[in-house]
Amino acid sequence: MAIGQSKQRLDAEAKVTGRARYTDDMGLPGMRHAAYVHSTIAHGMVLSIDASEALALPGVEAVFTADDVPGFLFPTAGHPYSMDPSHGDVADRLLLTKHVRYYGDEVAVVVARDGLTARKAAHLVKVEYEPLPVMTSAETALAPGAPVLQPSVNPDGNLLKQHTLECNGTLDEALAAADVVVEGAYRTPTMQHCHLENQTAYAYMDDMRHIVIVSSTQIPHICRRVVGQALGIPWSSVRVIKPYIGGGFGNKQDVVLEPIVAFLTMKLDGAPVSMELTREECMLCTRVRHAFAMTARAGATKDGKLLGYGLDVLSNTGAYASHGHSIAAAGGSKVCYVYPHATYRFSAKTFYSNIPVGGACRGYGSPQTAYAIECLMDDTARALGMDPLDFRLKNTGRNGDISPLNGKPVATLGISDCLEEGRKKFRWDERKAACKAFNEEAVRTGSPLRRGVGVSAFSYGSGTYPANVEPGSARLILNQDGTVNLMTGATEIGQGADTAFAQMVSETLGVAYENIHVISTQDTDITPWDPGAYASRQTYTCAPAVHAVADGLRRKLLDYAAEMTGHTPAALTIAPTAQGDAVVFVRNPESVVVTLHDLAMDSFYNKDRGGQLSAEASFKTRQNPPSFGGCFAEVEVDIDLCKVRITHILNVHDAGVIINPALATAQVHGGMGMGIGWALYEELLVDPATGRVHNNNLLDYKFPTTCDIPDLACAFVETQEPSGVYGNKSLGEPPLISPAPALRNAVLDATGVAVNAIPMTPKLLFEEFVKAGLIKG
Repeated sequence: MAIGQSKQRLDAEAKVTGRARYTDDMGLPGMRHAAYVHSTIAHGMVLSIDASEALALPGVEAVFTADDVPGFLFPTAGHPYSMDPSHGDVADRLLLTKHVRYYGDEVAVVVARDGLTARKAAHLVKVEYEPLPVMTSAETALAPGAPVLQPSVNPDGNLLKQHTLECNGTLDEALAAADVVVEGAYRTPTMQHCHLENQTAYAYMDDMRHIVIVSSTQIPHICRRVVGQALGIPWSSVRVIKPYIGGGFGNKQDVVLEPIVAFLTMKLDGAPVSMELTREECMLCTRVRHAFAMTARAGATKDGKLLGYGLDVLSNTGAYASHGHSIAAAGGSKVCYVYPHATYRFSAKTFYSNIPVGGACRGYGSPQTAYAIECLMDDTARALGMDPLDFRLKNTGRNGDISPLNGKPVATLGISDCLEEGRKKFRWDERKAACKAFNEEAVRTGSPLRRGVGVSAFSYGSGTYPANVEPGSARLILNQDGTVNLMTGATEIGQGADTAFAQMVSETLGVAYENIHVISTQDTDITPWDPGAYASRQTYTCAPAVHAVADGLRRKLLDYAAEMTGHTPAALTIAPTAQGDAVVFVRNPESVVVTLHDLAMDSFYNKDRGGQLSAEASFKTRQNPPSFGGCFAEVEVDIDLCKVRITHILNVHDAGVIINPALATAQVHGGMGMGIGWALYEELLVDPATGRVHNNNLLDYKFPTTCDIPDLACAFVETQEPSGVYGNKSLGEPPLISPAPALRNAVLDATGVAVNAIPMTPKLLFEEFVKAGLIKG
């Protein structure tokens, strides 16, 4: 049995020894290097560009402006192509622009013999602008008469899209029947992914019709299509190769550098051209998490029954659409499974503004919406005088409850079990009582310290169906020595998907995990089709294809063994020995008839029979089971210093069957760390008057290091998801969702102050504590 075992990651040794080769390790002789000329205003028109000084610099080969690039508007979001034009990603970007829409927009590009020269030359390019009004908020961008940022998308204003969703009746009726109605306004910030490997890509032409791009992308197959759209060339003339990748968290679910390097190699007769963004460029000019401004309402009976809740969202997508309104839409739909019996209303507007571009970021809108809803749930419980955990357990769903979205039963709805498990493991009742006693003593002695506990819950999806097509594809090949090679289009970006797939193959095929080699490099000319790594989808949506190829190759092996030995296929099975060698057994009486090594050699080299044994499968998933979980946190707040210290934190997850417990735990710990950073530290600071970002560097942008993260605890409530081949559901993004509201609720429990915005920095806490009268301003 391989499923459920903590197998070592397939890429562990390559990464820790430095043998793993990333995009920047794979340069070519004669490589040229490119650097952008970024705008120094947030909004305006380019009047003129003088590149004479740059071109005079030794080593500079070319400078290109918006006058030189193709005039095709293209989308950059990493979604599969939609057959419905009205559902497709918004095409609102050119390779270079004359209409500057944010501070750092790309107005020109320089190509030189080395990177340093390219950057020096970029600084020598002189650009004259006509400034236009800067709009960084909904109040300015949606004001009557505001300058239109994207006239090709909406000629009448800066609203990108809006929609409303309502389930289980109407919210107005639910609130009218409630004994208690609670309202709140909540804000979440713009943040940056801060993945370890910066955005980087290079391109060359292996003939004058075929462009090869090597890139740190999460979405190689989608990237291929977008490059074709941007350049107006056939998609098949683009080949994208993804080697090892140093993290993405959604930032690399956008097509950022690939179109420009493809354009440059075409302009330079196929010469290889590389572009690697600096950290400062990555933080300013790639993608960020959407800032949400939210108002919420909830109504409940006096005995704690939640009758209805609603959320109105303003989502700031920045200068270009990227993933645009789909972030808010997904955030509104994925969180509504926790309280399936209550009326739910969600309304959202997404607007353009003059700030960095919002895109996919771990959780894809759900962290923002779950933050508001779970803060609202605590506020409602507080208004009722109920324990917030008891209030949630009274209203959360159970297995078989009906989905508020599609009216179908949810087979594995484990949120109540997660909360009950968390209650025990966290010792909720004991800690809550201890915090109350601690605070009473602190008040008596005049101590500035307070302690509190908080809880939050969440639900999430296991893919994007039915919003998008959800294919998964795989190919499995028997090698001469009896080992097997697995190739999928699913991209490993550090989350452990390759390892999970190897365990699935081992489980189904009967070959030892150590004898399964997963080809981690994706190549769109070779690897099977898969949209890529996003939406926590891959181990769920690709599993049917992996199972199919493993089962298909197993059948072929048994048929071939039967041909070799004279047994019937039904009498045979495959299993590894204690030494790890795969052998074919006769079932009864049990005896070895042939080793897989000998079978493979016969299939390859016997003159009269055989051939290479392989299997290939592609499968479109038409299910999207939600995963569930929650976070329990205890904090100590120093009121005088306006600081929060986490003393204990626990995440509990229902992710179906856990394929690899060690990897699952690591995934949860990583998500919890990001969630803590979002809750307490991280925010990209934009000057509202100029649109300039103050802290697009790792000195001024604060996120937690290992010294700032407390001991992290996690637990799993395993369910057997019937729609999953191996019973598993999503786990990649969910760990990030619940820490922020749990920490906010713990601060509320500790101080009595409802801090309705994050990050809860000392600056924000000072303002809130002054308003609450806890300290003097």
